[in-house]
Amino acid sequence: MHMKNMTVGNIAKACGGKLFGDEKNNFEASCVVIDSRKMTMGGVFIATKGERADGHDFIPQMGEMGALAVVCEREPVDCQVPYILVQDSFQALKDIAEFYRSQLNIPVVGITGSVGKTSTKEMIASVLSEGFCVLKTEGNFNNEVGLPLTVLQIRPEHQAAVLEMGISDFGEMHRLSRIGKPDMCVITNIGQCHLENLGTREGILKAKAEIFDFMNPDGYVFVNGDDDMLVRVKAAGDHEVVRFGLEIGNQVFASNVMNKGLFGSEAVIHVGLEVFPVEIPLPGGHMVYNALAAAAVGKCMGLSKEQIKAGISKVQAVGGRSNVIGLSSYTVIDDCYNANPVSMKAAIDLLSMALGRKVAILGDMFELGEREKEMHGEVGRYAAGKGIDILVCVGRLSRCMYECALKEKKKKAYYFQTKEELLENLEKILRRGDNILVKASHGMKFEQVVEFLKADDGNK
Repeated sequence: MHMKNMTVGNIAKACGGKLFGDEKNNFEASCVVIDSRKMTMGGVFIATKGERADGHDFIPQMGEMGALAVVCEREPVDCQVPYILVQDSFQALKDIAEFYRSQLNIPVVGITGSVGKTSTKEMIASVLSEGFCVLKTEGNFNNEVGLPLTVLQIRPEHQAAVLEMGISDFGEMHRLSRIGKPDMCVITNIGQCHLENLGTREGILKAKAEIFDFMNPDGYVFVNGDDDMLVRVKAAGDHEVVRFGLEIGNQVFASNVMNKGLFGSEAVIHVGLEVFPVEIPLPGGHMVYNALAAAAVGKCMGLSKEQIKAGISKVQAVGGRSNVIGLSSYTVIDDCYNANPVSMKAAIDLLSMALGRKVAILGDMFELGEREKEMHGEVGRYAAGKGIDILVCVGRLSRCMYECALKEKKKKAYYFQTKEELLENLEKILRRGDNILVKASHGMKFEQVVEFLKADDGNK
């Protein structure tokens, strides 16, 4: 699938580079990548110097991989394809993405805010997918490398793009806006993040508002109208500002919100004159705001209330859904196939959204290297600070988790050296109605704990 007007000559011009060897000038590139493993026949490889590897070392392989051309910072050794010499490969990536974006005429939604950008992006993409072929930012590829790479993935079949845009300093959003040129801008909230660089919440708002700098002059701005800072937003130019939130004064608002704990929420959404109930399958109050933002964007893009409702109900959790199992006595979060400190904390965050008593059964995390004890301790402290009612730690390394949790808060905590010991005592610890997280590295074989809970279900 070729990229519109992305010939070697145009790419060289876009990034101000010097082109050497140009026999394929009129071929359009199939892709533009900085990871040599993602190269496909007819693609362009931008050699960048990373922390672990220097892309220039992979240039000799590009000929046999069928590359159309290479962009590099120094004269390459053994390069069998045309190459474009530039001063700064990362700047070239941005310039090339900016040129490519200007060739496209699909609606682009740009999303920023202090927190919740990724989950809002997932919700908006899920809704728009009901009516369009959508390209969305993968993971949180939202910075000055991730955003241009995402723009460069747009292909002729895509009818809309949803781009996450994240910053930590002034000027960054200005540059991201120049690359993404959003038609619609969504700002989720203005929190306390990035205070070290941006000074105050006013500073954060000013930095985020740079998203308007290169947006479509006829575009729409969507803001969280319940946020005390965003309620003041006046977009530059003639952009219409649409406010969403739980308060009735917003153009798009929710009523009858019912929190179903780990099973998400139900709400009634009001968009203009249309009123319709929705099922929001992901837990947390912020997901209601995400659904409102998605409804506002969906309505603006001409989707029906049925499409908006369907898109909200199909949204998936970022990084794969933790398997929430509703049993008659317990609600179980089955997450026992891998574990590291980041995924442990994310699972604890999920458990903290449950209604009723929260029990975390956590086992050892393997392959963490020399800081393994410290990392287990960190998870224990985190669980104690997150309002988990009962922490059950299992395994040799998890002793540190248990000890740090006890020091942090006088919470109820239990320690078992082995899974067998845990299973012998588990019935005495649990009560009917408990929400139970089961998580450890795969080697702990915690699926047996989940099986035990299923068998024990109904005994309470």
